[in-house]
Amino acid sequence: MKRGIMNFKLFLLPILFTFPFFSSPVLSASDLILSRVDRRIDLTSQIVRITTSLKVENTGSDAVSEILLSFPENLENNLAYLKATLGEGKGKAKPSAGVGLPIQAVHPKDLPPSLTIYSVSLPKGLGKGDSLTLNVLAVFTHSLQPFPQKINQADIQLLLFQDSAHYLSPYAVKVQSLTVKLPDARIESYTKLENAKLQGSELKYGPYENLPPFSYLPVVIHFENNQPFAVAKELVREIEISHWGNVQITEHYNIVHAGAQSKGEFSRLDYQTRPYLRGASAFRHLVAKLPPRAHSVYYRDEIGNISTSSLWGDSKKTELEIEPRYPMFGGWKTAFTIGYGLPLQDFLFGSDGKRFLNITFGAPINELVIDTLFVKVVLPEGSKDISVSVPFPVKQSQETKLSHLDIVGRPVVVLEKNNVVPEHNEYFQVYYKFNCLSMLRKPLMLIFGFFFLFVACIVYTHADISISKSSASYLAKLQWDEVQATIQQVHGLISRCLTAHDKLETSLHDLSRTGDVQACKATRKSVDSSLKELSKELKQPLAFLQSSPQAAQILPKVEELVAKERDLQEKLIAKHTTVVDCYEKKLGREIENRIASQQQKITALRREIDDLMDLIDEI
Repeated sequence: MKRGIMNFKLFLLPILFTFPFFSSPVLSASDLILSRVDRRIDLTSQIVRITTSLKVENTGSDAVSEILLSFPENLENNLAYLKATLGEGKGKAKPSAGVGLPIQAVHPKDLPPSLTIYSVSLPKGLGKGDSLTLNVLAVFTHSLQPFPQKINQADIQLLLFQDSAHYLSPYAVKVQSLTVKLPDARIESYTKLENAKLQGSELKYGPYENLPPFSYLPVVIHFENNQPFAVAKELVREIEISHWGNVQITEHYNIVHAGAQSKGEFSRLDYQTRPYLRGASAFRHLVAKLPPRAHSVYYRDEIGNISTSSLWGDSKKTELEIEPRYPMFGGWKTAFTIGYGLPLQDFLFGSDGKRFLNITFGAPINELVIDTLFVKVVLPEGSKDISVSVPFPVKQSQETKLSHLDIVGRPVVVLEKNNVVPEHNEYFQVYYKFNCLSMLRKPLMLIFGFFFLFVACIVYTHADISISKSSASYLAKLQWDEVQATIQQVHGLISRCLTAHDKLETSLHDLSRTGDVQACKATRKSVDSSLKELSKELKQPLAFLQSSPQAAQILPKVEELVAKERDLQEKLIAKHTTVVDCYEKKLGREIENRIASQQQKITALRREIDDLMDLIDEI
């Protein structure tokens, strides 16, 4: 551990020796001094916030219109947000409130590349002998380095932070102090300097007096921080405006735990039984603060809807607590979508003949760092003269989105920004012109669409759109329909014949049970009469099929069916005659032997007839 801190110190020593001796013609011309500097560094989350109160005095003869701020390279690379406001002169470091002053990066000559200078423009010049208090808020991401970089499930997360105990400024400083706020009182180690003391969870350096310009005194702090290190590698936030009374917001998150990476195996049992000991660096919940009156809230991932979420709120706020499918350890990733609706009248207003959307820019999740944020504002179709007002620099572009019943598509304003923090969650405006008559476009499209559909149905049901009755295809279709009807007629007649056959078989069963020969003969006489009638009825459809060219392929099967039915009929009559004779001659014991061969043929014929009936039935 000491070797790691020593490496950080050796890295910063060149800066320490360079800055006190640095002098630039541009900066030395200023007669400003900082009579008091109070800095406060907040390390309680993954986002580093440095609030600085500067009491500035003008000791020169000319008025000064700008104040310069400087940042070393190791912090400048991760600077996400910078805001400066005029204070009340109390000389205490506090978050900047009120309207921010204009800030822009400047590049004085002969400045080393390890420094970045920003110029803060004052609303009015600072005259000779005058003083003011400037409150500066600087927010940094990815400035806390895990040390060690990989930990086991049961380990705590330790971080390193480096900065200067002296305020790095192009101006001389009379008195300055530094306070570092830590998550708790557990600190592994810190750079021990003169006037350094640890009080609970606060580490204080100073006061230091009469510091020259660019004074730099490196400090390294090694401490415990198990707060959620939730970083959205990419967030696509779509805001769709509907003039029918709703603003629909859909947010697609791709989140990773950017803290110390987890190594070794994960034990679900250990985590469930002792989550604060066997998963202290992991997080399970994320809280999103939605606007008031948010409705139709949903939360899902790639698999589908996730029910492990809670929603509550009142007239002033709506909070959504979401829980991923698994606890998030270092290096683990997850992706999900949040969607909700908002009342249109709360966010859409009118001014100078234009409408404008007034809504917040960033994500609603607490303490979330966003590497790349896309905000897409989908305007109603027909919007024109589109302009955007954002309180900080962003990349702007436009695209088109096609949705239901759109003709040319909806214009989409795309805003892109990197390194986004909660401080960017400020209101921005999208101005556009929209003709109210355009709202009637889709209802009229639906009305006329259904009207033409009904007209088409009426025309279809009343118009004769069939093929010409004199065409060959039409005549062929009629002939085939007639052939099919005839085949069905034959099928029905054969079915009736088979029913008559069943009556003969039933009469034989009754004879064996009752011995009533006369009743059996009466059934035989009735069946013979029915079969003769059916045979006459079969002649006409068979003659039609034999004369029709359309029935050439199916005719052999039909004739085979009729022939087998007649053969079956003869076999059944012969069997019936044999059984009745045996009963009359009282030769009941010989019946089985006399009809055995006949019964085998009857069974085989019946099976073949059933197969042919199924084949014809499919036609």
